[in-house]
Amino acid sequence: MAAARLVVAFLAVSSAFLAVSGQKFNAIFSFGDSMSDTGNLCVNGAPAGLTLTQPPYGETFFGRATCRCSDGRLVVDFLAEKYGLPLLKPSKQGGADFKKGANMAIIGATTMDSGFFQSLGIADKIWNNGPLNTQIQWFKQLMPSICGSTQACKSYLSKSLFVLGEFGGNDYNAMTFGGYSPEQASGQSGTIVDAIGKGVEQLIALGAANVVVPGVLPVGCFPIYLTLYQTSNAGDYDQYGCLKRFNALSAQHNQLLQSKVTSLQGRYPGARIMYADFYSHVYDMVRSPGSYGFSTNLQACCGAGGGKYNYQNGARCGMAGASACGNPAASLSWDGIHLTEAAYKKIADGWVSGAYCHPAIGA
Repeated sequence: MAAARLVVAFLAVSSAFLAVSGQKFNAIFSFGDSMSDTGNLCVNGAPAGLTLTQPPYGETFFGRATCRCSDGRLVVDFLAEKYGLPLLKPSKQGGADFKKGANMAIIGATTMDSGFFQSLGIADKIWNNGPLNTQIQWFKQLMPSICGSTQACKSYLSKSLFVLGEFGGNDYNAMTFGGYSPEQASGQSGTIVDAIGKGVEQLIALGAANVVVPGVLPVGCFPIYLTLYQTSNAGDYDQYGCLKRFNALSAQHNQLLQSKVTSLQGRYPGARIMYADFYSHVYDMVRSPGSYGFSTNLQACCGAGGGKYNYQNGARCGMAGASACGNPAASLSWDGIHLTEAAYKKIADGWVSGAYCHPAIGA
């Protein structure tokens, strides 16, 4: 009887530990762009002129720049903390142990390979060679050190969380900065979404059974777009001050992506494929900033005080003359292009709870 009570007590303590530590997944594996890169672009030395390696980047949590495009942690960081896992190391970090997770995301990443942009005549707008397919190849190279054999990996990866994106934002950026109108860029949305769908299928073939697929953001509300494409026509803006044409492009992409996720859910009933609604959550923050603890929604926290939106290409965050606002937690936008740690924390919470992720990642 004493032995039986001891076993029961041990199981109770073990269950309590797992509940507290939140160990729902073996690991987290992330793919994407500057919304989720935790250092890949800087592993082998940051490119010249990269401002995010300078203060005040990273000041809120890390106390130093970490090659994250924010004042602190990103969504993937908060997910790792939620599930009792270490913050994700960049996959390019030599000699690292990736058994508990790895981050293949890299700043500037696109969905499409270089040939796509060459065909559109805008190859010069892509400065980084880390598209979706390349990132999946990076992950495959890590797999033997993570989980061993193909069969062992299928088992291990089925109990891990994969975050695929967001992807698409830099594809549209390249087209926009290459002279394509939002309406012209929207003609490529189907091709981009199909590529994301194929990426999901590649991960499932490797063993993934829990895949989060985020949509793109309402960039028409971002200081960089509001500054570079501002107009004198009030009809170009919605009631919250966002550029309607650019948000319409994001919304179309997301509609197609949601349909793709629904199709994949039907095709792979053994996997949990989750659509994370980046757009709606961030747009809600723009619409009701006070509800989220924000006092500013369309102005960058970090900048040189330029114009209505505190964004200047020639005086961006991390450059001479730029500085951070006194309380980044009260701002939605960090540098005019990316969000603050406070915003990313709320987004991660929304994905876990299911308020902005369907189905929920889950507690």
